Amino acid sequence: MLRVALLHLLPVAGAIEYNQNLIEKSIIRAAEKKVDWIITPELAVSGLQFSGRIGTDWITKQPDEWMTKLFTLAKSLNTYLFIGCPEKSEKGDLYNSVFVISKDGNLIGSQRKFTSYIDDWSTSGMVNELIEMEHVNIGVLICADAYTKEIAEDLRDKGAKIVVAPSSWGPGMYGPNGEWEQRSIDTGLPLFVCNRTGEDETVSFWEAESLVIKNGKRILSHKSTQSAILIFEWDLESMDVTASDFDVDFLV
Repeated sequence: MLRVALLHLLPVAGAIEYNQNLIEKSIIRAAEKKVDWIITPELAVSGLQFSGRIGTDWITKQPDEWMTKLFTLAKSLNTYLFIGCPEKSEKGDLYNSVFVISKDGNLIGSQRKFTSYIDDWSTSGMVNELIEMEHVNIGVLICADAYTKEIAEDLRDKGAKIVVAPSSWGPGMYGPNGEWEQRSIDTGLPLFVCNRTGEDETVSFWEAESLVIKNGKRILSHKSTQSAILIFEWDLESMDVTASDFDVDFLV
């Protein structure tokens, strides 16, 4: 049985220290519930539309000092972490990335977002990499990378059994409109969608939903106007949830 926490957070665009503190607080709180995985939204460290406020010069190679601190935290709490954070490559290119830290405190994988035209500061990722977590192959599908089927199907073909989808995708003209559900149908894989709340310069997330999707159906969903920890249990044999609702813990 797998216990998963989705951190449905309210980050502030460009407020790096504030967001990092929010993430740490949420991780510690979620770990009190004895979870196995803790997942943050896309760009939880920076907020989605940060570049117009603080630029990109602050983005560093990973793991930086703060990410290294999370290695120690993951080990002390005995949990896996998925962290949405910008990064700079050795060549100086910037990426919208998700980093996966093991419960042993090691960086065991990362994924760079392919769909960079939405994030005018970032470069497109080129490789889909599976992450093995205690004998389960995980694929990471970052936000609008779910817009078409190719990336998700590549993850399936490489052997993924679960797709984790860290996102900052609010409703509206370009909001999600069945893409996650369709990717689940295309691949036959469950999707764990960790979205967010709040608003940035031109995007509102107040109605954005975090979801668990199986066979094209939303079997768990949550939206709120404040940060929340959403916990559910997943049976790895039946590949299904064990309850009809999230266990919700609001952060104040």
